[in-house]
Amino acid sequence: MGARSKQTVLANLERVREGITEACARVGRDPQGVRIVAAGKTVQPEALEWVLEAGNRDLAENYVKELRVKRAVLTDAIWHFIGNLQSHTAHQVADLADVVQSVVPGSALARLGRRAVAGGRILPVLVEVDLTEVRSGVPPQEVLAACDAVASTAGLRLAGLMTVPPLTRTAEEARPYFARLRGLLEAVVGDHPRCVELSMGMSLDYQVAVEEGATMVRIGTALFCERPPTG
Repeated sequence: MGARSKQTVLANLERVREGITEACARVGRDPQGVRIVAAGKTVQPEALEWVLEAGNRDLAENYVKELRVKRAVLTDAIWHFIGNLQSHTAHQVADLADVVQSVVPGSALARLGRRAVAGGRILPVLVEVDLTEVRSGVPPQEVLAACDAVASTAGLRLAGLMTVPPLTRTAEEARPYFARLRGLLEAVVGDHPRCVELSMGMSLDYQVAVEEGATMVRIGTALFCERPPTG
């Protein structure tokens, strides 16, 4: 298990930035078009503050409770919610998040939109796509309809698509899933030209995701080292 010191985290951040630059160079992309979303689940606010001070403003949480606590401390960040959006906490997510990456049509989405309207906000959201048939999210054949539903929900702005591929032995084995999400986005853009974000790729496979067009990569372990076991 790696030590989570400031020196280690900042060195890790630089390593991830270099990895993105290298991936972009291989496919002729501008690395400025890729945002590192630092995934802070179980990570202390102090460590998130280190990456924020280093110029990485995009931070993410899976759980509302952690998002509330950390947002109160780190007020300059752009906070992404990347966990399962649930009806009983969607109103809290609407109050706390700047971007919600895990929306699907349903009651939670409706409540998220209503709360955003009540707060006078237009909340950018990404539709979560399940390419595995076992995770949360909408199946590929329902993406266009889901995007239509999100785009027609007051208080929300359809910003893009997000996916978590199945666990693979190598980063390269995740490539077909990233390529498929890119293809789905290309199909959506015709009706929704502002839907341009692709959130895909994590610590083990973010370079492949960038090669396939990711505009956001969600990085936890590669920044903050292995999380301690829970329970």
